[in-house]
This record gives sequence, structure tokens and C-alpha cells, in this order.
Amino acid sequence: MPSPIIGITSSRTIAKDQTVTISLSEKYTEAVQRAGGVPIVMPATLDDFSLRDLFERLDGFLLTGGGDIDPAIFNGMPHPNVYGIDHARDFFEIELVRFAAKNNIPFLGICRGAQVINVALGGTLYTDIGAQLPDAGRHDYYPNIPRNKIAHVVRIRKDSLLSNLAGGVKLPVNSLHHQGLDAIPPILTPVAHATDDLVEAVELSDHPFGLGVQWHPEWLVESPGNQAIFSGLVEAARNHK
Repeated sequence: MPSPIIGITSSRTIAKDQTVTISLSEKYTEAVQRAGGVPIVMPATLDDFSLRDLFERLDGFLLTGGGDIDPAIFNGMPHPNVYGIDHARDFFEIELVRFAAKNNIPFLGICRGAQVINVALGGTLYTDIGAQLPDAGRHDYYPNIPRNKIAHVVRIRKDSLLSNLAGGVKLPVNSLHHQGLDAIPPILTPVAHATDDLVEAVELSDHPFGLGVQWHPEWLVESPGNQAIFSGLVEAARNHK
């Protein structure tokens, strides 16, 4: 059987001369390949017809980290730390989540990707954890800090998809985000929390594989519980083919 093809979302950067570059950390493609999938990088600026055509051709999706979602989309609190807004990417990824949810296509969201899942399905975000949750622990271990630094342990809901993948109810993770999941829509189930009770992972109900994690497991693939997240996505995509 051919390996499942996993579409991976990308970021855009604009140089001073207005040259636009599509970018993606190789850690994502490596993690998908290690799990047995074939990674395909998806640009965010497709027209509606091409976007739907692409979605229908792929076996699974990975929504990656990056800049912040426009707070106006979810009526979020403006904050000076909000950065990297890309309206084309916001639209593309929100449409992707809704398409994958409706059509039972496996998908995984990482960091920003988990936030996109929450917003696309009706939830909201803390636009800056430090400003809105002053009693929360530190979650923004960047920049100039190793991206594989273990920041804390997440507590995972027993008998969830994530606990089955991680092989238990605790998992050491890194933490590279200044925003977080606030209101969780009914269609999603919170399945992991940080030690300060901030939601760290959500799962889509009645779906073969709809998972969002707030940390970056692609930097922790030497940890079996973190690499298993990618293996779970690829296996679900293989069954979907």
C-alpha cells in the first residue's frame, strides 16, 4: 500500500524587497517521514478551487506553528505582543480544519495549529497568557532557548486518543507559545493540561484523528510518546486511504 500523503501548512515571510518566501521547519517533515508518511508542503495562497482540490487529494493534514491568528477572527483582546498575522494563512488553515472535520480526514495541529483548530470550530484564545492569566506558569520559552527544552509536564486525560498515543497520562513537553486556548467549543474535548491548568491539548469528538497539541513534539521525537503523535496521524491517514 502506498504511504499516506500528509499535507503540511507553511509560513510566509516578506523581505524588504517584498520577495515572499514560503518557509517550514524541516523538523515537521522529518517527523512525518519517520512515522512512515510522505510530507507535502502546502502554500497558503491557493484560490478556493485549488484549495478544495488539494484537500481532496491528501490523506491527512498537519497544521504547524508560526505567527498569531488575527484576534478579530475570534473577538480576542488586542495586545502588543500579537505578531506575525497573515490573513491568507488564517483563512487557509481555518478552511482546512473545517473541511477535515466535516469529511473525517485525519489532522494534527501543533502550537498555532492547535489554536487554529480551536478557533475554526468556535473557540477563543488568550491573546497573551502573561497579560490575561498573570498567575499562569511560563509558557514562552523562546527565543534564545533550545527548542527541545523540557518546560513542564502535561497531565493527559485517561482513555483519550492522546493518552493511548503517549502510553500514559503524563508527558514531558517543551513550550514555545505566548497565547493559549481559552473557551473550548463543545465539539472539542480538552484532554491535556499544564500544571497551571491551561489547556494543552484538544481532541475532536467522533472523528478518526482530530488532535491539537500546544507544545512542539517535532522537536522531541527522541521521546517515544511525542513521536507517537506523528505515528498516530500517519496510521489514521493510512486507514483513511
